[in-house]
Amino acid sequence: MATAATTAGSLRGRSWWAKHGPGMVVWFFLIIGTVLSLLPYVWMVFASFKDNNEIFSATIRFLPEQWRFENYVLAWTREPVARGILNSFIMAAGETAGNMVFAVLTAYAFARLRFRGRDFVFLLVLGTMMIPTQVTMIPQFILMRWLGWVNTYQGLIVPRMLTAFAIFLMRQFFLTIPFELEEAARIDGCGRLRCLISVLLPLTGPALATLAIFTFTQSWNEFFWPLIVVSSPEMRTIQLVISALRGQEMIEWGVLLAAVTISAIPTGILYVALQRYFVQGIVMSGIKG
Repeated sequence: MATAATTAGSLRGRSWWAKHGPGMVVWFFLIIGTVLSLLPYVWMVFASFKDNNEIFSATIRFLPEQWRFENYVLAWTREPVARGILNSFIMAAGETAGNMVFAVLTAYAFARLRFRGRDFVFLLVLGTMMIPTQVTMIPQFILMRWLGWVNTYQGLIVPRMLTAFAIFLMRQFFLTIPFELEEAARIDGCGRLRCLISVLLPLTGPALATLAIFTFTQSWNEFFWPLIVVSSPEMRTIQLVISALRGQEMIEWGVLLAAVTISAIPTGILYVALQRYFVQGIVMSGIKG
């Protein structure tokens, strides 16, 4: 009887582990990954309320001993943070809108139209993704100076209104949409542009949300291109403003981290608002090659 009870208990234990064990392992690693990902941001937020002595203290403490809310006041008033946020928003919004419009049109041509050399041209577009952006910055700056766009919003936005990544992402998504939908619309008399706007575009919400998050975040965090093309304090983006705070003789790291925390708020809001579409777009855009 004892042996039979032991065997039954062992079988129940194995069945419980087979049912719940893999899920617990997955959740364990997800929690560990989440903590490791969020830890630097949590430290940044708490450190923005500290002074230099607390930040560089040998004792690791997240919560400050004395909350210095004046760090945010100094970060906002010492440099034109509000103007920098406005300039970054204009640049990021312009680049995002441009990529969404032009990438849809270009990707539609690569995914739906048949013309000689289509695949070769697409490979050339993908090849540009392998070229470091630093290589093209000087030619782009010379072109902006020739056009008279140095220190202007056009100079900040136009060179990055269309990227190879945006074309690739939208093309992959278009390939997941059945051709029968477009063929039915063509039979009903719709032209190419009408099919794109009325039939295909309403289905591209997840891909457009993914593209918007990637483009807006990359543009918002861009530093080198605004550094090259901007010369006046009024046109500085938020990243250049943060760099100006760091360029002082005595760096107040709490004030600097307060400015960094402020600059991270818009991208965080955008990601939270579009998170559901972002995950769906990443999954669907990789179904078909």
